[in-house]
Amino acid sequence: MVSVLRQFILSSSRSRPPLRSAAFMDSRSPAHRSSQTLLELAHQLRLYRPPASSDKTEEQRIEEASGKIVSQVGIPESQSPIASDTERFRPKRAAVLICLSEGDGGELRVILTKRSSRLSTHSGEVSLPGGKCEAGDKDDAETATREAREEIGLDPSLVNVVTVMEPFLSKYLLRVVPVIGILSNRKAFNPSPNPSEVETVFDAPLVMFLKDENHRSEEREWMGVKYLMHFFCYETKDDKYLIWGLTAWILIKAAMIVFKRPPDFLERIPKFQHPSVVAKDTTMP
Repeated sequence: MVSVLRQFILSSSRSRPPLRSAAFMDSRSPAHRSSQTLLELAHQLRLYRPPASSDKTEEQRIEEASGKIVSQVGIPESQSPIASDTERFRPKRAAVLICLSEGDGGELRVILTKRSSRLSTHSGEVSLPGGKCEAGDKDDAETATREAREEIGLDPSLVNVVTVMEPFLSKYLLRVVPVIGILSNRKAFNPSPNPSEVETVFDAPLVMFLKDENHRSEEREWMGVKYLMHFFCYETKDDKYLIWGLTAWILIKAAMIVFKRPPDFLERIPKFQHPSVVAKDTTMP
């Protein structure tokens, strides 16, 4: 009788699948495996190196001695010294996450957020997950993934960070570094937006930022440099979104890197050098 019972227990344990927490999916399951497209993209982006840049060019040193601001292309804001209410500029660093995944049709998609209307800056605008660097962040990738967790509940362990892009200058003169990561397992991400920061989480096809359809631009000028501000209209079954400003610039550049081609429209994105001295409350137009 004992031997029969032992045989029954052993037989049952072999046929019964092991218990598994939903949060810890088997890496061999189809939902967790990277598609060939994402594997090839990860390899491509790991080889990417952002253009070399210097935060202090020779032109800037010369103009700084005269009390003037210059751009990265070396154009002074004016020929007259800056007003006396200026202060030395120490840019704060920030990072945003360009989180790419594969859509149901095989297209590359990027996660975006619509910011809360209660925020003091950029309220109600579409942006990439991200924020300012904190003292405990070891690098830009940690800043971007930490902020994404705080804003939309994206577990950093789900994101494969593959490269960083060159820094951009935000409207409020933040030095923003875009971090590109790949989300292979879309089903493992269940968006949980932080209501104090984020109103909506959605995704959009990355290639749209190279197409001229649903796109317009406006010419503007700052620091003596003329540039184009880009606007993209994107519509889902639930809402309509306007993607513009810094977010549009970053996504145009990211799409150019990923798809290895220029956009169908005139790009003319400015490459401003971070100024050494600025007037208080200076913002980009």
